[in-house]
Amino acid sequence: MGSRSSLAARGVACVGVYVWVWLGVGLGVLAGCPTVDLGDTPTEVGLCNPAGGLSYFQDQIWPRYVVRTDPMTACNRASACHVAGGNGLDFPNPVDYPAAYRRSQIYLNCGTPSASLFLTKPAGGIEPHGGGDIFPSTSDPAVQVFLDWFK
Repeated sequence: MGSRSSLAARGVACVGVYVWVWLGVGLGVLAGCPTVDLGDTPTEVGLCNPAGGLSYFQDQIWPRYVVRTDPMTACNRASACHVAGGNGLDFPNPVDYPAAYRRSQIYLNCGTPSASLFLTKPAGGIEPHGGGDIFPSTSDPAVQVFLDWFK
């Protein structure tokens, strides 16, 4: 019969083997668990998230409000007004819609959409805008496109 210390050592070794076996079984079970989709990453706390969200921004705001058909009234014109490194609100170049959306959110007012800087800066006679009046009046169709984003 072995000494008490060698029996104790074998007992510790035996317990250690069981711990590793159970750890392996536990990890094997966890590896078989399905991944849970938690959806889109939420916007930062305090940022306005209009009802139309990113898809409306990409499909309506970007082409009809930001880019526009007249290059002289586009927010991202070649002279780099609001292209990365431009003034205030700067959009990534090339366009990255989720990044552009996040950057525009700090200029939105969900409580009073018509008071959003993203609207009042380019609108004629409301807020001073270094790029001039992009929308001569609030009757410009792009203004309604902007307001519909919040519905």
